[in-house]
Order: sequence, then C-alpha cells, then structure tokens
Amino acid sequence: MSTRVVPRSSDLNTTPDAPGRPGAGALLLIAAGIALAALNLRTAITSVGPLLDEVTAGLGMTAVGAGVLTTLPVLSFALFGGLTPALSRRLGSHLLLLLALAAVTVGLAGRALADSPALFLVLSVLALSGGAVGNVILPALVKQHFPHRVGLMTTVYTTALALGTTIAAAATVPMYESTGQWRVALGSYALFGLVAALPWLVTLRHRPAPGDGARALGFRRVLSTGVGLQAMLYFGTQSSIAYIMFGWYAQMLRDEGMSAQSAGLALSYLTLLGIPMSLVLPTLLTRVRDQRPFVLMFAAAYLVGLAGLWISPLDGVWAWTTLIGIGMGSFVYALTSFALRTRTGEGTAALSATSQSLGYLMGGAGPFLFGLLHELTGGWHAPLLLVLVLVLGNIASGWLLGRPRYLEDALAARDDA
Repeated sequence: MSTRVVPRSSDLNTTPDAPGRPGAGALLLIAAGIALAALNLRTAITSVGPLLDEVTAGLGMTAVGAGVLTTLPVLSFALFGGLTPALSRRLGSHLLLLLALAAVTVGLAGRALADSPALFLVLSVLALSGGAVGNVILPALVKQHFPHRVGLMTTVYTTALALGTTIAAAATVPMYESTGQWRVALGSYALFGLVAALPWLVTLRHRPAPGDGARALGFRRVLSTGVGLQAMLYFGTQSSIAYIMFGWYAQMLRDEGMSAQSAGLALSYLTLLGIPMSLVLPTLLTRVRDQRPFVLMFAAAYLVGLAGLWISPLDGVWAWTTLIGIGMGSFVYALTSFALRTRTGEGTAALSATSQSLGYLMGGAGPFLFGLLHELTGGWHAPLLLVLVLVLGNIASGWLLGRPRYLEDALAARDDA
C-alpha cells in the first residue's frame, strides 16, 4: 500500500520559482489581473449576437456559416478548456493566461479586419480559445494565490465575468450605430485584452514553474471519483439550462403574446441578475462546509419559475424571470465548487477543465433539443419539460457535490486501495 501526502490549501501561498510568498503589492496586481482577465472571457461571444445580421451580410457569410459561428463558442470552450491543464503544466499558469489574453486580443482585432467568412471564423476560434483557457485557469489561480480568500476572489472574477458579458451584449449596437461600422464595434473589445495583459506582464516573475512531472490529473482520473463526476454533471446541467434561457426565452415570451421590445427587456433583466448573484454568492458559499442548502434554494427558484411559465407565462413574467435568474445562480456555485472541492491548484485546474469541457458540450446540446421539441410539438410545454428534467438532474448532482469532500482525497483513497 502506498502513502501519498496531499498538500493543504495553506501550503499554496508560495510559488515554485519565487523565493517565497508574493508580497502584498504583487498579490494586489494578481488580483487586478484576475478581474481584468475575467472581463475578457465572454466578449468574443456576446458582442457578435447583436450584430449577427450585419456581420453575415458584410462578409457574405451563408446561413451555414452563421450557424457554425454561433456553435463555435461551446465547441471551443470544450476543446481548449480540456487542453488547459496540460498547457499549464508545460508553460506555467501565469504565462498561459498571458498567452490566452494575447489570443483574445489578436483574435478580436484580427476578425474585425477579416475580409472573408473563413478568416473571420478562424480568428473567432483564436479569440474563443483564449476565453476557454481563462475559464479554466482563473479558478486555479484563485486557489493558488488566495487560498484563504477564495470566496472574495471568486466574487471578484465572477462579477467581472458577468460585467464583461453584459457590456459586450449591451454596448455593441450603440457603438455600431454611432460609428456605422460593425468592424469597429466588434474590434474595440480587443482593447480590453491589452489592458488585462499588463498586470500579468509585470507579475511573470511570480509565476509558478512548469509542472515537475507529477502524475497528471486527466479527465479519466477526475471522472473516476464521485466529486469529479458530480461537478461535471452539475456544470453541464446548469449550462444547458442557461444556454436554453439565453437562446429561447425572448422568443418563447413573444410567442405567448409579449412585444419584441418587452421580451428583449425580460431577457436583459435575466442576464443582469447574474451580476448581483456573482457579488453575493461566492462569499456565502465559502463560509459553510456544506453547500446543499444553496442547491435547494436554486432548485426551488427554478421549479417555481418554471411552473409559472407553464401556467401563466405573461401575467407574472417578472416574478418568473426573477426566480429563474436566482436559479441560474447555480453557475456561480458551479465555478466556486472547483476551489471548494479541491485542495491544490492542480486539482482545481483539473476539476475545472473536466467539468467545463464536458459540461459545455452538454450546454450546447440543450438549446438544440429545446428547439427541436418546439418544432415537433408546435408549443412550449414539451420544451419546458426538458428544462424540468435538467433541473432535476441539477438538483441530484448538486446535492451530492455539496457535501464537504475533496478531489485529491478521493484520488488518494483510490490509489491506496
């Protein structure tokens, strides 16, 4: 029987190639870098949707090309998110994040200058690859540098993530209307990436050394544990629900008789609810050892909101929207759980990569199945039943994930068996 020593989270204040724990100034720069990086993780996605017609017309892109463009985010997040732990071991997490921000910046700026649909798609993949890497690496950086402030720093980066998502969705059309150029409107977000890269250029001297050859935590090892499987299912089910709501909520309300303007406002409100959830939840989640009461809160909000949409979608639309927005706080818990259910930065990165890569594939399938059910039945009750099934799966996996356990402990127990 072998014996393994699992590092405590308190052992993670130092980096392998630094003489000791980074000083207060360096930690402040890292915190600022995490927040600024998070602002960039969704701009490549949410800036395109509002101007999809203008982009496709300007490039002469076919309907097939437009379909590929709208599918690229989930595919890119799954692929490049899965590669992140291996890249981090080879390059170090700080340098990898800097390269990810460079990919976002070059991709956003380059596609704004692209003169063909193929080049636009390729450069979109480049920008999305940076966002995918950032999705995985930020929870690991939080765990590594702020092991005793996980709640606070998770609040910082999830709130910045929500802000970046909202800014790109809300400001792109006004920018286009003021300039008359969709290329300017889309390319301007590259400036966010340039600013976000500055703290990481300064803090490279505090970066962790590349991996020392320790046994990698690949997908198979992570999913061989209950913690890994539950985290993946929880992230996947909440992603499916979120993608369905973002893609179909406004159309469903319009079909029920709501005006296009009001339906768009309801969707904007649903999106904006992510900001207060990101501000409040991470600190609360990290103050308790058992997160199952939060899982029940999200579930109850979802179930009541769905029941309202089933019975009387328009009469109580703002109440149903609020409740569903509260339920979608499960996204914040899913991100926070990567640090809560691991002891080391490597474990956080592995759990994050596995959950997000496979989870985003599940998320991408959700809107397709929802739309297919609507097409087959001509109504919204059958699609809402799909959402109910996803919510029940979310409850089951979240209930198990909420128990106080750690990925590294589960792996050590398997190795010692």
